[in-house]
Amino acid sequence: MAEPEPNEKIPAKRSLGKCCALHWRGKATVLMPLLTLPLLIHGILDDEPAFRCMYLVSNMALFWITEAIPLYLTSLFPVVFLPLFDILGSDQVCKLYFSDTVVMFIGGLIIALAIEYSNLHQRIAMKTILLVGCSPRRLHFGLVMVTCFISLWISNSAATAMMCPIVKAVLSELDSQNIFTVYKSQEEEPMEEGDPPHPSTISMAFYFGVAYASTIGGCGTLIGTGTNLTFKGLYDTRFPKSKTQIDFPIFMAYAIPIVVIVNVLLLYFSLQVTHMGLFRGKSQTGLEVKRGTEGQAVVKTVIKARHQELGPMTCHEIQVTVLFILMVFLLFTRKPGFVTGWGDFLNAQKIGSGPPVWLPVMLLFALPTQYTFFKYCCGKPPFTGQSMDALLSWIYIHRNTPWGLCFLLGGGFALAEGSKVSGMAKMLGDSLKFASKMPPIVVEGMCILIGLFCTAFSSNVAICNILIPIFSEMALAIKMHPLKLTLPPSLAISMAYHLPVSTPPNAIISGYAGIKTKYLALAGILPTIWAFIVLMLNSQYGNIIFPESTKFPDWAKDA
Repeated sequence: MAEPEPNEKIPAKRSLGKCCALHWRGKATVLMPLLTLPLLIHGILDDEPAFRCMYLVSNMALFWITEAIPLYLTSLFPVVFLPLFDILGSDQVCKLYFSDTVVMFIGGLIIALAIEYSNLHQRIAMKTILLVGCSPRRLHFGLVMVTCFISLWISNSAATAMMCPIVKAVLSELDSQNIFTVYKSQEEEPMEEGDPPHPSTISMAFYFGVAYASTIGGCGTLIGTGTNLTFKGLYDTRFPKSKTQIDFPIFMAYAIPIVVIVNVLLLYFSLQVTHMGLFRGKSQTGLEVKRGTEGQAVVKTVIKARHQELGPMTCHEIQVTVLFILMVFLLFTRKPGFVTGWGDFLNAQKIGSGPPVWLPVMLLFALPTQYTFFKYCCGKPPFTGQSMDALLSWIYIHRNTPWGLCFLLGGGFALAEGSKVSGMAKMLGDSLKFASKMPPIVVEGMCILIGLFCTAFSSNVAICNILIPIFSEMALAIKMHPLKLTLPPSLAISMAYHLPVSTPPNAIISGYAGIKTKYLALAGILPTIWAFIVLMLNSQYGNIIFPESTKFPDWAKDA
């Protein structure tokens, strides 16, 4: 339909349609608080803080799901409304926006950016691919495994962002060598004029592998994804007397064997079957992969050349590697649980997870990229004409750090604390008492399914902030260990495979490669089924890691 002239009158129906289509966010911003207003009125008239808090939670959930205003701005609602609704004071609320968990998250992001800044990530990726092999199936396996490993130590969004250019470079070379079809034709996937070509089925397997592997890898450590840190913050806030400590090594022992290793192998197998013609050798994709296997020598030559272009490891890369290992070592040994950690020796005050991350971060800004200045100090030429660069630039950090995620985490912690203090979370948890008649494994499965379903439609960190407090109170109401109903669902909430809005890795590959949502939604079906099965298995394996979680603990009776 042709656009109207600037002064041309248009029919009322069309005008209303355009107004709703273009300005729905402004209307939703007004309508959503009005629709939920009865909750606030009930809370004020009957002096029920639980309903006043429910009004805030309902609106934040609606704003997070619709993104009528930015996610990060919605996360600041508690700063205004928790004191206004007489639930928490401003000092209490604001402290939660810079808790130890948030500080640890920022430090993890900066370490990730340091790896990218030094170009260390490309060296790791190229070397691993050369070791694994360069046939399409091996190449896919190598990229998936490298991404999964990198995502253990940095955020899943950073891992995906790092790997996408590598995938694009590999696919471009395969396209130039005519190894297999990298882009769909106009007949297969009609495109508007000026739009970039859409990746082929095999190409999408590489991008899906990177995004999904970063999601799975992120589940393996506390710093791998914001959802894990959100869970830790919510659990520690709600159950400060808990004798079950969620520390870095214990979390890894729980998550890595099944949730990460088994799940990523199942992911690789799934994409091989659905997108790369495994067991379907006579299909088009199967034949193309076979042709690509025959041309793997060409791919290996290209990857080897790119790896050689990087040259030997620079002093910059070596130091970032050492500081990265130092961070992991400090996190592991702070309070391992099975032996006395350094945090116990220095425990004049409680040492959290922030200091072990931030000591290496500070050294990144203190150490130079090279040490040639020692020659200058001894009076030997050539003499420097400028100061030495540090291992990391604050300008680079300022430009590339998603600071808004800190508000998202902090807003969730503030919301959870408000839910606890107002009694709202307890009220909702008590309403789920009917689950006490079900077998424990069925209750766990129900919570995991709710997590998997809800995260498909909204940001996983936002969903975690809403669901975990409710599951915590539900556990108390039905006399189950809180860890059983909070840790598996929090991992489920991370495993969002269907839509770009669910998690940053999905959004990154959709935007970077121009993958349509319908392909993403279909590709996520089998990985989601595996996720449910794996999490159910892991919840039983968790009884070994957390043997105390098999019964309702004494400290939870007074929680």
